[in-house]
Amino acid sequence: MKILDFEKPIYEIDKKIQELKKMLGEDSQLEEEIANLERRARELKEKIYKNLNRWQKVQLARHPDRPHAVDYIKGMVQDFIELHGDRNFRDDPSIITGLGFIDDYKVAIIAEEKGRDTKEKIWRNFGMPHPEGYRKAMRIMRLADKFRIPVITLVDTPGAFPGIGAEERGQAQAIAESIKLMLKLRVPVITAIIGEGGSGGALAIAVANVVLALRYSIYSVISPEGCASILWRDSTRASEAAEALKLTAEDLFEFGIIDEIVEEPPGGAHWDPHVAVENLKVALLKHLKSLLRLSPEELKKQRMAKFRSFGVFAEK
Repeated sequence: MKILDFEKPIYEIDKKIQELKKMLGEDSQLEEEIANLERRARELKEKIYKNLNRWQKVQLARHPDRPHAVDYIKGMVQDFIELHGDRNFRDDPSIITGLGFIDDYKVAIIAEEKGRDTKEKIWRNFGMPHPEGYRKAMRIMRLADKFRIPVITLVDTPGAFPGIGAEERGQAQAIAESIKLMLKLRVPVITAIIGEGGSGGALAIAVANVVLALRYSIYSVISPEGCASILWRDSTRASEAAEALKLTAEDLFEFGIIDEIVEEPPGGAHWDPHVAVENLKVALLKHLKSLLRLSPEELKKQRMAKFRSFGVFAEK
């Protein structure tokens, strides 16, 4: 388990609690001490996570123990059947697509997956999709549109893969085509940013009627490190870049980029993944029920109007 610097005081108290619980017998004094430590841990957790800066939230969004797309699919979607391949080049494991049910609602799932251990991360390309990943996603979108199945997308990527092979196979075109297609879909589309939403790699599957973001997720045109490298030729100034980018869920909600912040358990999703999954499921179902009342044409118009409203400016 990775422990972030600002989380260490909480883990130290938690470690002491676990040690005392092992010693617990008939000693009422130990029970009282454990209760006091648990209260201190709750208070400390509330204090620390209430005052996080943007860079600390970036670290939480990337936390290796944070629930991944596969965890949300497993926890929310019943009878999930994964569909593979773009019918053109190959299957891209960094994007998971398939069909299943969330409660009684049939849905098409498109999700970016980073992988857990080293072997899986390499296989998933660290969650950075190739063009064939986006073409696979578009294949599922067209299938969902044909059979009137709502589309749910889960975003968690540092960005689209920038390798030579990906560029040769039309990375930019694949992203542009995916954005264009999503604007035309006649079914409800809901996006949830569950971790890191990086640049066009995220936007390619995030053109939705409703965009949700977990409390400690981030969404930005560029990573803080990339921004610092461009502006100051120094990636170590990423924390400064994070402040300037205003990439947290609170910032995004204030700007109107996202529609709702989905709460995480105290301390973040990695402290209690089950609660994070359940909270997202509740939010998805709420918006899905609302969107299903709209006609296909109303869904298209609402989505188009939503994204055309971004980037408003005033001339002086």
